[in-house]
Amino acid sequence: MINTAIMIIVVLVSVGTFFGVVLALADKRFAMEVNPLIHEVEDILPKGQCGACGYAGCAKYAEAVVEDENVPPNLCVPGKAAVAEKVAELTGKKAEAAEPKYAQLKCRGTKTAAVMAARYEGIHDCAAAKLIQGGPKGCKYGCIGFGNCVRACPFGALSMGADGLPVVDKAICTGCGKCVSTCPQALLTLQSFAAPVQVACSSHDKGPVAKKLCQNACIGCGLCMRSCEHGAIKIDRFVAVVDQEICKTCDNPTCLAKCPTKAIQELVAGCMMKEVV
Repeated sequence: MINTAIMIIVVLVSVGTFFGVVLALADKRFAMEVNPLIHEVEDILPKGQCGACGYAGCAKYAEAVVEDENVPPNLCVPGKAAVAEKVAELTGKKAEAAEPKYAQLKCRGTKTAAVMAARYEGIHDCAAAKLIQGGPKGCKYGCIGFGNCVRACPFGALSMGADGLPVVDKAICTGCGKCVSTCPQALLTLQSFAAPVQVACSSHDKGPVAKKLCQNACIGCGLCMRSCEHGAIKIDRFVAVVDQEICKTCDNPTCLAKCPTKAIQELVAGCMMKEVV
């Protein structure tokens, strides 16, 4: 019995050693040389693995921008202009200027402003909570508040505020868009630092219903639209929508004073505004 066990062990070790040697030789025989420039480019990328460039991680983008002449050097959104210039220098390409952006929440349904429709006792995950009658809040368009976006941010730019809504640190936010794709309510957007205002509401309920469910809701009254001298605001399914490209030209947003629920918020870019000038 002991001899049989020893023989089995010897056979297994021998087979394992044989295949190990075969795989090692095959790896050496068929190994492909990697362009060292790819590693140089990858080293200067921020390693957020956010996918904002359109590739599956920094390594894949580094490979693509080095080997494909049609891939521009400014696709790394978190790296901004500084990284784009370095990648362009290494690859011999021209880095076109890219407008920096940051994540902005289109909801003001705080704990005190929004009505709760039910008590949720499941796992604190926005997507999971949404499966149960659209979430615990009365407004089914609002922020569920369980922090999926916060956990998804690879740069630590988001945190949950005391009012139950995520807070974006604009000084840290790179505009990678990871939180945008994570939010099951589609409440986070990438905003230009040059944009003066945004409608902080996404409810498509009619005015009286929206106001009943959230004190800060847009009621679709149209006062902002009629007061805008540039025609930048439209009402779409009972909620105001701002055309940011038009809105950028406005230096005196009269819509702020006209909104009865203050659903339209002034956007203050702070220190990051210097990058746009």
